Amino acid sequence: MSAKLWLWVNQVAVDVPAGANVAAAVARAGAHFRRSCGGEPRAPLCGMGVCFECRVEIDGVAHRRACLVPAREGMRVRCDD
Repeated sequence: MSAKLWLWVNQVAVDVPAGANVAAAVARAGAHFRRSCGGEPRAPLCGMGVCFECRVEIDGVAHRRACLVPAREGMRVRCDD
């Protein structure tokens, strides 16, 4: 059984297995990653950092690609939800 990490997504505590990325935590929280200029919710398409659809704010730094950032204990993630 793998260890779990706890982080915050839009001020909601979420647990993910150690080794998961931030995109997994956002998906587990059921949050939208960002919204388009027209207001439509967006989500990762590629899962490898090419599409930029998974951009979120991580620990106060905007436009981080959630699929490329490993989840860390206590991390604060804010989505465009």
